[in-house]
Amino acid sequence: MELDAGSEVKKMEEAGKGKSQTLICAPLMADSVDQMLNLMQKAKESGADLVELRLDSLKSFNPRHDISTMIEHCSLPTLFTYRPTWEGGQYDGDEKSRLDALHLAMELGADYIDIELKVVHEFNSLLHGNKPAKCKIIVSSHNYHNTPSVEELSDLVARIQESGADIVKIATYALDITDVARIFKITLHSQLPIISMAMGEKGLISRILSPKFGSYLAFGTLETGRESAPGQPTIQDLLYLYNFRHIGPDTKVFGIIGKPVGHSKSPILYNKAFRSIGFNGVYIPLLVDDVANFLQTYSSSDFAGFSCTIPHKEAALANCDEVDPIAKSIGAVNCIIRKPADGKLFGCNTDYVGAISAIEDGLRGLPHNPVDGPLAGKIFVVIGAGGAGKALAYGAKEKGAKVVVANRTYERARELADIVGGQALSLAELSTFHPENGMILANTTSIGMQPKIDETPAPKEALSCYSLVFDAVYTPKITRLLREAEECGAEIVTGVEMFIGQAYEQYERFTGLPAPKELFKSIMSKY
Repeated sequence: MELDAGSEVKKMEEAGKGKSQTLICAPLMADSVDQMLNLMQKAKESGADLVELRLDSLKSFNPRHDISTMIEHCSLPTLFTYRPTWEGGQYDGDEKSRLDALHLAMELGADYIDIELKVVHEFNSLLHGNKPAKCKIIVSSHNYHNTPSVEELSDLVARIQESGADIVKIATYALDITDVARIFKITLHSQLPIISMAMGEKGLISRILSPKFGSYLAFGTLETGRESAPGQPTIQDLLYLYNFRHIGPDTKVFGIIGKPVGHSKSPILYNKAFRSIGFNGVYIPLLVDDVANFLQTYSSSDFAGFSCTIPHKEAALANCDEVDPIAKSIGAVNCIIRKPADGKLFGCNTDYVGAISAIEDGLRGLPHNPVDGPLAGKIFVVIGAGGAGKALAYGAKEKGAKVVVANRTYERARELADIVGGQALSLAELSTFHPENGMILANTTSIGMQPKIDETPAPKEALSCYSLVFDAVYTPKITRLLREAEECGAEIVTGVEMFIGQAYEQYERFTGLPAPKELFKSIMSKY
């Protein structure tokens, strides 16, 4: 299913619906009312607009006293939820007592209450047509297994709208990032205010982009580990990492396509840069299984550009309409731009420039031929034959180095070595490969990346014959490979330096503006 967000938003505006600022709601789960009061204050300080008080988390509960206390002491609007186990909550008691407590919350001054669609008719019968004007009823449906089709979701929203709801709430589970497109679509078409999200890591973008597609509110946890649902970001990340308050219908979406992708520092880098100049864009992590399916689904001009990381750089090339000749030679794309004029995808590769420049800078202080450059004639060993490996092998060859490719699978190493006119090794052969001293080693695999920081692609005893060792991994900044290389006397170049170098060109392609190089260096100096 293709998602044309821009045209859908324009239809909304033309219909006079407009768009209010999406609120941030802090879900509060605590054992006691005293703990809940403490969390209320933290929610206020964190920048939340309202709090969801999860009554089902309380170990003991005196409805009239406790609800009155919470309303009286809360300086933010209150949403009361008393979630039963059959809808993913913790309450497993008498159903009438549960509904009576929510009815009481309405009478005592709650701003919102959440009622599950399955019991809304029973709840409505308690009201006898008398609903406090102040209180809005959110009628909700939660699906912890998958995200249904657009037709099924539309039917669900219609049933909630017909139930007497003031606000619709639907939460599904994203098995694939493309599932979220269906959530965006039904959000744009809802006749009532709607709270919508896809849970899980692959559904994170549904929460970050809530203001773009018009969700009434987004849930943000006070801290990691206190999530009330899978995939919930922190309020701090929403506000300060993703610039949540600055996202609107016209905001352009950029992001990093990868698997895994949660470790990436790209959102920090680009979003801080966007905010520094008031650029109307947001950069988000995109946990993608199938690149072709992702690009086909999010085909609107609003999804304007993507960085590509492991393992999708080669697949990205195959799915671009046009490819830069150098990227074609490398056989991998790490940057995709959607052309505004015709929507076609243009792919290029900025990896090799960032990495080779960083390595050359690291070699400046070592003996080399000043005419031919620091890489000319050097044996340059590349670990890995994927997209980044291809970029490094190509870049080293262009600089006059003798390229050697080492890979876990020898056949893949041989394929890449043949392309660049180099030599191939299996990863196991690295430990005995030392034809000369002063060689250069470049790891382009994910070996040693968090959380597996104790791993290394090359044994320490093999590192003494290298004058410089580079690692594309930048989380952690100093990997085991780099630490052991430094202990062996080699110069080291971190993945952070490559990351910054390749980001310059991507930023300029994304925005059409000069890259703020000093800002990039300042941001990344903290990591």
